[in-house]
Amino acid sequence: MIKMYKNRAIKVYLDDLAAKLPAPGGGSAGAFNAAMAAALISMVVNFTLGKPKYKKYEKELKEILSKSESLRREFLNLVDLDVVAYKSKNMRDALNIPFMAARLSFEGIKLCPQLIRKCNLNLITDVATAAIFFEAGFASACFNVEINLKSLGDKKLAKAIMGELGKKNKQIKKIRSETEKKVGEIIGW
Repeated sequence: MIKMYKNRAIKVYLDDLAAKLPAPGGGSAGAFNAAMAAALISMVVNFTLGKPKYKKYEKELKEILSKSESLRREFLNLVDLDVVAYKSKNMRDALNIPFMAARLSFEGIKLCPQLIRKCNLNLITDVATAAIFFEAGFASACFNVEINLKSLGDKKLAKAIMGELGKKNKQIKKIRSETEKKVGEIIGW
């Protein structure tokens, strides 16, 4: 029987991650990291909504919150799906799940710049942290995609997927860097 984690205590997940078990591993941990990034975005928005200073951004903030909550749910599902794919030795799922995590991490990091001038400034460093976590989730997913592509041996598929991820990687690095720079300017770093 495969253990599922999304409705368990974080300690159970971390204990199993640290144990001498084949799964959960890096793919699942990367998805968990991205889920934390999405949760940080939600927290920032939740602390901003209802503040008079940010009233003019309320509609946009609610849209960002809807996206971040959707992403958080999807990443938590991927935490478990990655474990299932690894243990079932289904190479197609073992490829598709981290590929989805990479794509979702890319969508998530795009929320960060939108928040910089529209959120409660007491939480601005959480936006930078979310960007870092999304990038980490993306990088983790890319490593898992690459290793699973090699196992499949489909060079045409590998070229297409790695081409897409290569482009997204450049954009993610740029978004993270710009987010950190802007946050640093705000906090006087």
